[in-house]
Amino acid sequence: MALRRTSHSVYDTCYHLVWCPKYRKKIFERVEVRERAMQMIREICEAYDIEILEMEIMEEHIHLLVSFPPLRSIGEVVRIIKSNSGRGMFREFPSLKRKLWGGELWEDGYFARTVGDRMTRDVVDKYIKHHRELEQGPAQLALKLRS
Repeated sequence: MALRRTSHSVYDTCYHLVWCPKYRKKIFERVEVRERAMQMIREICEAYDIEILEMEIMEEHIHLLVSFPPLRSIGEVVRIIKSNSGRGMFREFPSLKRKLWGGELWEDGYFARTVGDRMTRDVVDKYIKHHRELEQGPAQLALKLRS
């Protein structure tokens, strides 16, 4: 990744973020819900100068590999993405409110890891892509065909 600049800093940051829908519900089983969530997260990140390096939305959790200016904290970035996407998803998919009776789309917590020396970006990229292949690979297709 190339160095990025703001008016007062030069940085090369990379974070692996993971979080789940409330009650770990499988709300992203429907393709249209998953695709809209991906599009919405991309739009939010673009608006807040958060660069998405890799993203995968599983049935019951999200993986993001992102870079953002050091003026923002990890918690702030997660809050921005979760709060904006939660409101937007409820607005566009009111049926989600019935599945998530507490009125919140996302669990309160999240996982965050900085990517650097031993945990390189390539390792995290492969990890996220591996999850994508697990979900969309031949084993999953066979299970879906039997249903």
